[in-house]
Amino acid sequence: MFRTALRNVSAHKARLLMTVLAVMLGVAFVSGTLVFTNSLSDALQKQSAKGFDHVDVAVTPRWKEGEGGKTGAYHELTRELVDASAAVPGAARAIGTVQGFTALADKDGKLIGDGFQSQGGNYWGAEDPRYPLVSGRAPKGEGEILIDSRTAERAGYEVGDTVRMSVDGPVLEPVVTGVFTTDDGNVAAGGSLTLFDTASAQKLFGKAGTFDEIAVEAKDGVSDTALRAQLEKALPSDAVETTTGTRLADDQAKAIASSMSGLKQGLLVFAGISLFVGTFIIANTFTMLVAQRTKELALMRAVGASRRQVTRSVLIEAFVVGTVAAVAGLVAGVGIGAGLRSLMGTMDAPMPDGPLVISPGTVGSAFVVGILVTMLAAWLPGRRAAKIPPVAAMSALHATATTKSLVLRNTLGALFSAAGVAVVLAATTMEGADGQAPMGLGAVLLIIGVFVLTPLLSRPLIAAVAPVLRVFGVSGKLARQNAVRNPRRTAATASALMIGLTLITGMTVMAGSLQKSIDKMAASAIEADYMVSMVNGRPLSSDVEKELKRADGVTATSPMRNAYAGVDGQDEYLTGVNGATIGELTDFPMAQGAFEVDGTRAVVDEDTAKSYGWKAGSVFTLVREDGAKRKLTVSGVYRANELVRGILVDTAVLDPHASEPADMMVMVKTADGTSDATKEALEKALGANPVITVQDKQDLSNEIAKMFTLILNMVYGLLAMAVIVAVLGVVNTLAMSVFERSQEIGMLRAIGLDRKGVKRMVRLESLVISLFGAVLGLGLGVFFGWAAGELVGSRMATYELVLPWGRMGLFLLLAAVVGVLAALWPARRAARLNMLQAIKAE
Repeated sequence: MFRTALRNVSAHKARLLMTVLAVMLGVAFVSGTLVFTNSLSDALQKQSAKGFDHVDVAVTPRWKEGEGGKTGAYHELTRELVDASAAVPGAARAIGTVQGFTALADKDGKLIGDGFQSQGGNYWGAEDPRYPLVSGRAPKGEGEILIDSRTAERAGYEVGDTVRMSVDGPVLEPVVTGVFTTDDGNVAAGGSLTLFDTASAQKLFGKAGTFDEIAVEAKDGVSDTALRAQLEKALPSDAVETTTGTRLADDQAKAIASSMSGLKQGLLVFAGISLFVGTFIIANTFTMLVAQRTKELALMRAVGASRRQVTRSVLIEAFVVGTVAAVAGLVAGVGIGAGLRSLMGTMDAPMPDGPLVISPGTVGSAFVVGILVTMLAAWLPGRRAAKIPPVAAMSALHATATTKSLVLRNTLGALFSAAGVAVVLAATTMEGADGQAPMGLGAVLLIIGVFVLTPLLSRPLIAAVAPVLRVFGVSGKLARQNAVRNPRRTAATASALMIGLTLITGMTVMAGSLQKSIDKMAASAIEADYMVSMVNGRPLSSDVEKELKRADGVTATSPMRNAYAGVDGQDEYLTGVNGATIGELTDFPMAQGAFEVDGTRAVVDEDTAKSYGWKAGSVFTLVREDGAKRKLTVSGVYRANELVRGILVDTAVLDPHASEPADMMVMVKTADGTSDATKEALEKALGANPVITVQDKQDLSNEIAKMFTLILNMVYGLLAMAVIVAVLGVVNTLAMSVFERSQEIGMLRAIGLDRKGVKRMVRLESLVISLFGAVLGLGLGVFFGWAAGELVGSRMATYELVLPWGRMGLFLLLAAVVGVLAALWPARRAARLNMLQAIKAE
């Protein structure tokens, strides 16, 4: 039986090629994902470990404790603590570090690198071992800086150049006094690092006389644990805590691995979809191969082969095919991993230097996935073939499905579909994250149910296009009959395309609906003409609002100032606003009371009010950053949106007790409304700062739309793999169908159907199958998009379902194109059959 199985594989090499390709693509995606993420994680971990070369122990501040617990402020790391750290017997040196956001512009005034990775820090003394100088000297005063060598090379800066930069809003123009090298992971990932002298860094980052951390380096022969023990004795334990550099490096490595796991899981989901689609092709292929060898298998049964041996022979074939596909997929996956690394480098997201990591786990995963998926998909056709009685198998090439099996299949399909719809509908009534898991379960049940029911659905849906096919004469009539001749095969082929289009359509419906709801949200709740913020989402200096107030044509401004405080014994983030003007700049619908904010009154959103049991007129105690308490009255409860939510209080209540007020956004209303000239005037008033963005409501909407478009394009690209596998399935099905019908095609040619007619028949059959799968996919995609929208809409009052008719029409057209392209080779093969040889073929 083993030799027979191997002989069958070698005898059907061309027929199994599509199956090998389908499995190979899925394995390649899995392997490529693992190679890429493992290589990236390894390189980042090694890069981050270098950053702790001069840190044997890190000293960091603890939270201050007040009467009600944490006060929202840290203890301060002073110069005295730095000196005390340096004075312990095992310390070689102690460096006080200061860090903050620093945006550097290139010579064209544009922000260098990614705003989220543009960092600033301090250069310690005349020589800092962390940052070896390549050229120049250490900075002195606010007018001098150092820049990293990669940024200098990228922007074309040299020692002596004047640059434009910003820390939290206002533009600065310091001189570059030196260039240094660094192992900082942010710089390696495309960001920038700017260094000031310590006093200037403390002033610019709002940490006058204090540090974020003290990095202590041990003397030769002193372990980090021994140094840590000495520091714990010398420093106040209630104000600081110590961590060894080894522990910091390990924590950083775990954090990197954790961050990579999200990317890895996301990519593996799409690989899993491709493999899931591939299982239909594998099952289809082995079903047809087994059907073509029914008489052969029957003879084997007649001469003594058992059912298990027949099934085992099919599984051996699947094992060989899966092994070949796994090897090819692993090789292709390594190439994909290397290609993704290079692609990141061309997208201004360079990877740190490091080798390509091909772990034993990656190799094992490739073989397990390739072989297991293939054998599982081939098991059912093999088992079905073994159950056919030898006499029945010898009497006919194809054994038809029994009425009992059809009834059982349709009953199971109906039950799964009904259960899936019921679970999805139940999930839409839940709130937020509670409904995500049930909706996912319902979606899986419904897809399985529809797949099982697809043979039943194929006849009426394909019959619906019969009037159109009649236009093509005999070829059209034959194509329709061929498409419904074997409903199970048609269903399996169409289902592969259905799954890809279900996901694509669902994502498109969701993205369009969310974009529409955000447009409505901005239009309904925000009355301000402009929103001013940092490009990286970090806080603005409070000086920005002062500059905007002085700008010509500005009639009202209000910051959106985040503050950490205690509320009735719990930690809470508040938003400080200008109580006198916030009513002009927003228009939130009120659930209770009035939207009034001043020194004694605040407004809260519905969720916050519910969590605290508040209503209009309730009084709560606010514990501010410095521990000072204040009683405030809830004047009103408003309906929040994704832009503004939580507790809104007057800035006058927060500012006197905050160490450094900072705004997440400043709302601006102007006398002339929105126009290009007004926007330009506001930008000019802020010094044409590259790190500050001035947006009207349309700009905000366009930015969100750009984000949705980017996500959608990524999803389309990843799901393209599943569609490619589905195309292979259509090609595979048609090729084998042509082989099975060789005698029939020969007869058609003999009685007058020309080669063009044969080609047209095969193409129309492919087109019908592809459109059948597309219609099912579009229908399921719209349903899932609606259901997911209902779940989101429970937390977004402006949510509105939007059906992208244009894109859905495009998807249908693309499905038709897929059908035509997939039929090119099978149609050509059918047309070139020799009619006399085909008629004699068994």
